[in-house]
This record gives sequence, structure tokens and C-alpha cells, in this order.
Amino acid sequence: MLQPIPEKEGEFEIIESYFKGLTTQEGVLLGIGDDAAILDIYTASNKKLVVATDTLVEKVHFPGDASAYNIAQRALCVNLSDMAAMGATPRWFTLALTLPSEYASSAWLKDFSAGLAEVAKDYNCALIGGDTTSGPLTVSITMLGEVTSELALKRSGAKVGDAIYVTGHLADGGAGLTVVTNSHNSENTTPHLRDRLHQRFYRPQPKVSEGLYLAAIASSCIDISDGLIADVGHLCKSSGVSADVSPSLLPIHTDVKSAFPDDYLTWALYGGDDYQLCFTLPNKKVAKLTSWIAEGRLEATRIGEIIACKDSGPEVLLDGAPINKLQKGFDHFGC
Repeated sequence: MLQPIPEKEGEFEIIESYFKGLTTQEGVLLGIGDDAAILDIYTASNKKLVVATDTLVEKVHFPGDASAYNIAQRALCVNLSDMAAMGATPRWFTLALTLPSEYASSAWLKDFSAGLAEVAKDYNCALIGGDTTSGPLTVSITMLGEVTSELALKRSGAKVGDAIYVTGHLADGGAGLTVVTNSHNSENTTPHLRDRLHQRFYRPQPKVSEGLYLAAIASSCIDISDGLIADVGHLCKSSGVSADVSPSLLPIHTDVKSAFPDDYLTWALYGGDDYQLCFTLPNKKVAKLTSWIAEGRLEATRIGEIIACKDSGPEVLLDGAPINKLQKGFDHFGC
């Protein structure tokens, strides 16, 4: 049986005080406060609904000393990254918040709702409902977005000969984790770098606008949450192809290389939490992407090529060589 939020800050008071004001967007016919939300979905158009859910658990997805503000921002951003990977425009989201009794206070909740509201405003999406209960700190968000039917990005479209690209930079996620957990003593981590990586971990930048551009030209796409190699592997499995990635081509910030010379490549390949987009591109679309990069519309780097599978099935190679099977990306169950 679910345990109710303690009376000192009751469930309905929490909803009314901290979250009801986040329901402000076109298309919400009935938002927070009823048994369910009602949305105006355009059945006569070529738009389709895209739905994604992510759950963040304390001491699994964020440290136990993380602020409510940072937790909220990270939780919403990782969901927005799934929208970006589909070439979708985020519209609405629901929130299921499980709180220990010591967190059910006005100060914690005010901080949490402020972080949530800031990201929601930046990406023009509205909270439309959810649930609150008592228990170990857990944040579950379900994001709803829209995509033009024929432009939806998927993992399953990569073809042999396609180029492999990533947006932005890799290894910031792994470096950020070491900073927020104080698990690495590097003499080269300047205050500026530590601040940047702290921000990068708790407020990753979902590549929503980039996804909208890529929807017109990419053959497949995935967001990098579990680690580059793991996520390229997911893409290959869905597409029935293999991939050859060149580590020397990976875009990594020079300050991360300098501060963590022994770790940056491992983080870039396997670390996860980068929330960049990895996508494949037919050769005939490369010129269009190159022109967009030159115009500053998006930032992307070519890192490899899609190749045919061997008899063993889809796999990811590094400069033509098989990967050590002990190296893998993030697994929620550690198996």
C-alpha cells in the first residue's frame, strides 16, 4: 500500500503550492488538479504523439547530497534528450515524485519546483499531472512530444556506408560525475572547469533544436545516455548493421583532456551521461549537414562509418578491431 505524504505538507497542498502553476501551455484543456489531464491532440494533422519515460533514483542517478533544484533540472533534461533523439518537439510532461519524509518540506519543494520550472520554460513544455507519495527519493517523468509522421527519427534506419556523427563534445558526462562525487583528485581541475562540469552533469543541454534539423536528413539517431559504444550498439542492433568508430576523431574538450589525461577517452567511449545525439547520415546528405555546421545551426563531428555485419551479427569496432567485451556502458541493473 502506498504511504501518504506526511500531514505537515500534504499531497494536495504540495500539488497546489508547488506544481499547479507549471500547467501553462497551448493544448492543455485540463491540467493538474483532476484525476487525469486532457490534451488537445490534432487528429486531422500529420503530427504524431511521442512518449518517453525516465526514472531517476537517489544514489543511483544522482548523489545523495544533490540539491532539489539540481535534481529537478537533471530529471527533466534527460527526458528532453529522448525527445531530441526522435526529432520531436516536447510539449507536456507528468511527474511522479516519491519523497522521504524529511524532504516533504516547503524549502525542498520550492527549490525542486523552481528548477523544474526553469527547464520547462526554456523548452516550452508544461507539467500536466502526476503523483506524489512517500518513500525513497525517486523522480519519474513521462514526456510527451509531437513529431511530423514522415520525419520521426528512429534507431532502425542506418544503412551500410552511412557516416556516423555526434553532436557537441563527449566525456563531459563522465568528468562531471567525478566532480559532483569528488571521486577524482586532479591538480588540473580549475574552479572554472569544475563549475562547468558540475553544470554539465546537473543541467545537460538536450539537443532538441539539433534533432529537428537532423529529422530532415539523418537515417537514424539515438541520444548518448549509456555511453557512446553502448548506444551505437543499440543503434546497430535496431538497424541490423555494424559500426566502425575511430577514437581519434571523438570531439573532447581540451580542458577535460588536460585535467583527466588517463580517463577522458574511457569516459568518451563508455562513460555515459553526455546526452549528445549520435546519428547516421547517407553520403548524399553530408553536404547539407556541412553547410548547417558552417552556418552555426548545429555542431557535429564525424566519428566513423556504418559497415556490414559479419556472421556474428551487429557489433561496434574501434578502428576495425573488436572491443573488449568487459568494456560496456551504463547498465541500470549492473549486469
